[in-house]
Amino acid sequence: MADGSRLVGGAPLGVLTLPNAITFARLCTVPLVVWLVMRRDLGAAFWLFLAAGASDAIDGWLARRGRASTVGAVLDPMTDKALLVSIYVSLAAIGVLPAWIAILVVFRDLLIVGGVLLLTVAGQPVAIRPLFVSRVNTALQIALAAVSLLFAAIGVPVRPILVPLLWLVAASTLGSGAAYVRLAARPR
Repeated sequence: MADGSRLVGGAPLGVLTLPNAITFARLCTVPLVVWLVMRRDLGAAFWLFLAAGASDAIDGWLARRGRASTVGAVLDPMTDKALLVSIYVSLAAIGVLPAWIAILVVFRDLLIVGGVLLLTVAGQPVAIRPLFVSRVNTALQIALAAVSLLFAAIGVPVRPILVPLLWLVAASTLGSGAAYVRLAARPR
């Protein structure tokens, strides 16, 4: 195939596709966003975070229009998680978000990835599909990260204003993690 693809299980591997290139570019922004946050250039981090979100929408739109690939199906969610986990950890490190929310977000993702790996090694491969509660959780996590970056960049105290959103993120993170554990625990 001309784009460097080959078939894996009937699906195109599709390493060299436009959506994958956009996703890879987004993955490369992760260290830059963290660096900007750590040096407290929160305005630039906010705009780069928004650009990463826009690129996620664009590569998703392209993938749904027939340019999806096996590589993209793994790379896109991995990139999204890398960005979200990194932004939560770095915002907690500089005191914009409480450490406990970053720990909760990271733990949930480690629980899911670790569970998938454990089940796969045990001979019980798991088909990952996002649950509704997980989609809600991701949207809330993105909202909290973006608004926290914006408010901190313009000098508005983040915690007092965002307490309800913080608790919604915590509840949806716990609910999403529990839903995946329940799903994995079902007899097959």
